[in-house]
Amino acid sequence: MNVLHINYSDIYGGAAIAGYRLHQGLLDQGIDSRLLVAMALTRSERVAIIPRKPTLENLLYRFAWRVGLNYLNCVSTFDIPKHGAYKNADILNFHNLHAGYLGYFNYLVLPLLTKNKPAIFTLHDMWSFTGHCAYSYDCERWKVGCGNCPYLDAEPIVFRDNTHLAWKLKNAVYHRSNLTFVAPSRWLFEQAKQSMLSQFPIHHIPYGIDTKAYQPLDSEACRAVLGIPKHKKVLLFGSVSLENSRKGGDLLLEALSKLPESLKADIMLLIFGENDETITKALGMQVLSLGYLSKDCFKSLAFSAADLLIFPTRADNLPVVVQESLACGTPIVSFNLGGVSDLVRPGLTGYLAQPEDTNELCNGIVHLLEDHSLRQRMGQQCREIALQEYSLELQAHRYIELYNQVLRN
Repeated sequence: MNVLHINYSDIYGGAAIAGYRLHQGLLDQGIDSRLLVAMALTRSERVAIIPRKPTLENLLYRFAWRVGLNYLNCVSTFDIPKHGAYKNADILNFHNLHAGYLGYFNYLVLPLLTKNKPAIFTLHDMWSFTGHCAYSYDCERWKVGCGNCPYLDAEPIVFRDNTHLAWKLKNAVYHRSNLTFVAPSRWLFEQAKQSMLSQFPIHHIPYGIDTKAYQPLDSEACRAVLGIPKHKKVLLFGSVSLENSRKGGDLLLEALSKLPESLKADIMLLIFGENDETITKALGMQVLSLGYLSKDCFKSLAFSAADLLIFPTRADNLPVVVQESLACGTPIVSFNLGGVSDLVRPGLTGYLAQPEDTNELCNGIVHLLEDHSLRQRMGQQCREIALQEYSLELQAHRYIELYNQVLRN
């Protein structure tokens, strides 16, 4: 079986990392898996770049942007059927189709791509069934066709409210396409069932993680490598971009500012990601910045050095960074929203506060930092759940079964 994954990137961003891990899991099971992406950071014969027409697409972008119909400028997508990786594929697996400033994928091409090849569409957020946004927050207009959008500045941003037309275009395109949908979290699965996708097969298959690459390491040794004093309590915060409002960097600052001064003096904040200068300067706490970490071994080192992962998100599907923390045996403090609760289970793997309640988030940090035995128990349970429910092998087997089912049909 030959599987072709189409994604924005191979390893840049949570959706890319999740897709690449599935690709690796399939290879381990003897499946011929390949990636076709807009941006590649790895060097592999199995990763190819989608050819682009930058001059024409940049020109068309000016029109598409002004009328609020993002990504319709990406005409090079219609050349994908000419690519060797597409020709050799038995089945397609779409991932994040809405990424990049200018975009890279025109969703109008889906009927053409799936005319002779069935496709799995792995949902990494809500974009596939909304008029523009990846996360709708408290808005439910996507259930009835969008329009009058209250969050035009939500990513991906649109210049004009043409969300009703974009919603109708997606709906029309899907009904002419051969698609089966997969939701990684229970939350996104339930959202999809209430959306325009409800008439299609929708499956729940969580992301998988390499539990050998991500496993608990000796905490003292990891702290010694990073130069962290033994007596420090270590909090970890990470995101591709720490200035992304959805990831809640401002909520982290607010919660940490409410910590007792005596406890704050004993804490070191370990952060990884890009654009972290604002957080570093505003915190008034000892901070160690690791920058952007792309290697699994470096991230495992950071998780194992930390007492807790703090994940103050405003909206999320099945966060990759939280899954990594689970596999490394590091408990998590987060908010009870989206698919976070699939991973962060109160009393078992961490603490959940009410969304945007920084007082409760602060209380959760204090509670777990002051109870060493509870953290140890949680760490063991984190690892056990990662092994039992989120192994890469389990995910690969579930996808292979689904691929075979779709090909038979």
